[in-house]
Amino acid sequence: MSIDEVESAARLDEASAALEDLQGVLAGEEPIEEALKGLAEAAVRVTADAGAVSITVIDGDDARTVASTSDDVIRIDAEQYASGNGPCLEAARTLTPVRVVVGETLERWPAFADAATDAGVRAYLSAPLAVGDDVLGSLNVYGYTDEAFDPYDEALLRLFTTAASGAITAARRSARSRQIIANLTKALVSRAEIDQAKGALMAVHGIEPDVAFQRLVEESQVTNTKLVEVARRLLLSLREKSG
Repeated sequence: MSIDEVESAARLDEASAALEDLQGVLAGEEPIEEALKGLAEAAVRVTADAGAVSITVIDGDDARTVASTSDDVIRIDAEQYASGNGPCLEAARTLTPVRVVVGETLERWPAFADAATDAGVRAYLSAPLAVGDDVLGSLNVYGYTDEAFDPYDEALLRLFTTAASGAITAARRSARSRQIIANLTKALVSRAEIDQAKGALMAVHGIEPDVAFQRLVEESQVTNTKLVEVARRLLLSLREKSG
């Protein structure tokens, strides 16, 4: 086995170990930012010529860097978000890895080129993060020589983009589930307060449930106040009178 083959095998072993560590972090329900930070650190270790790695997450029209191995290069991605173009956004839009030599991008992506040059970055490789047609963002690798990165590096990064895409998707599903539960809990509490207010009106005025509810609705419309707020005010008023 040649020296290059030994080095490649070692890098694959380290990549596999890093991905196993990531699975452990996710299983422990660590914050997604922590998991992606660990993945970025693993990617920079196993990608030849990588000086730093960042991870971009895109949500609608909003793009942000959620993990980076160096604060020095975050501005490079921020300039792309601000201008609306650059290799990390291009990779996400086309779902294709984008490898560029910074000095050759001045006319196409001037904001990116200026920020990268200021940080001493000479080459930049972005790989898309996606599940099917659902674009999640990109994994971005910074190199400090023009010759940094090759097709093998792109292939290796697919391991990390697959893991990152899965982690982001799982986190979003979890967040949506928590929001649904929170909304349901809020709705149940609101309904209970409205029912209490309706019952109080029935007891005080000797009216039917439908009539009591209609009075709450009318007060809500007249005062331009949410129905649950009307119910809370009524209950508070009754408690103050009874106290």
